Amino acid sequence: MTSKTINLLSDTVTKPTPGMLEAMFAAEVGDDVFREDPTVNALEAKCAALFGHESALFCPSGTMANQIALKVHTRPLDEVICDEMSHIYQYEVGGYAFHSGIAIQLLKGDNGILSPALVEAAVRPRFDWLPVSRLVVVENTCNRGGGSIYALAQLRAIRAVCRRHGLALHLDGARIFNALVETGDTPAQIGAEVDSLSVCLSKGLGAPVGSVLIGSEAFVAEARRVRKAMGGGMRQAGYLAAAGIYALDHHIERLKDDHAHARLLADTLAALPYVANIRPVQTNILIFDLVAGATPARFLAHLKQHDIVATSFGPQTIRFVTHLDVTRKMVERVGEVLRAF
Repeated sequence: MTSKTINLLSDTVTKPTPGMLEAMFAAEVGDDVFREDPTVNALEAKCAALFGHESALFCPSGTMANQIALKVHTRPLDEVICDEMSHIYQYEVGGYAFHSGIAIQLLKGDNGILSPALVEAAVRPRFDWLPVSRLVVVENTCNRGGGSIYALAQLRAIRAVCRRHGLALHLDGARIFNALVETGDTPAQIGAEVDSLSVCLSKGLGAPVGSVLIGSEAFVAEARRVRKAMGGGMRQAGYLAAAGIYALDHHIERLKDDHAHARLLADTLAALPYVANIRPVQTNILIFDLVAGATPARFLAHLKQHDIVATSFGPQTIRFVTHLDVTRKMVERVGEVLRAF
């Protein structure tokens, strides 16, 4: 891809900003396996305090953070309850079975958002021939749901169901800050409703690598052992943690710009005859369907001819994702190309 490419493939494609690179080069580092990297320690303490929990663990990826959480919260023959669009089901290679030996019960929510009633109805009775309901996982925002958001009241109601049935609640918060800048809720308010959560630094926040797993001191102590078993123990990881700290300090409020750009693209698409349907655009993910005859392959080839990159998301479905490397001028250019298809 050239420097002029407009990349709507994902918000994981961002490059570190000059300020972030400076912070990375200036980081004080040590050996994190021995817990002697001061910058990693600072990132973990910052994230734990932000969400009102006792401890946190820096992980190489969001997938690893989620899989560690599943492993710590469950034991073999247990079951996790989640939406059918959940990242832990769709994009983590069946890791729930591979790492943890657990079953999964898929629910059909509203664009990836579960209701308390759905969760309540999914809790298994205790019979020898059934897995044990042990954990509920919610994703906020939900990628396959088009960046859909859980309202705080919904999380509180799901939390109440979990408490009644003795279930743990894990939040896959890969894009949690995209949700928070829209709802106005605080990280501490979200953190209070979950037993654990993962936060991705390398999506909309723009860091090159890493996610943080957050929970109680006992939870994170066990999570650290599981991370090591999965090969996730890192050495001078402070260079990466410094990027995460910079992202948290400088790149949260600007997420609103990404959301505005996604809505602008949605407005353009809504007026085009080859677009059959557009999912509700709440954050930075725009998912839409093409009419029969307008194939994703032909549509994406048209974009590529104009140095625009995106991805198909189903037989007739396309996904655009806006991020800090996509400017308003780029969005306007995409609009011109869309109208020319």
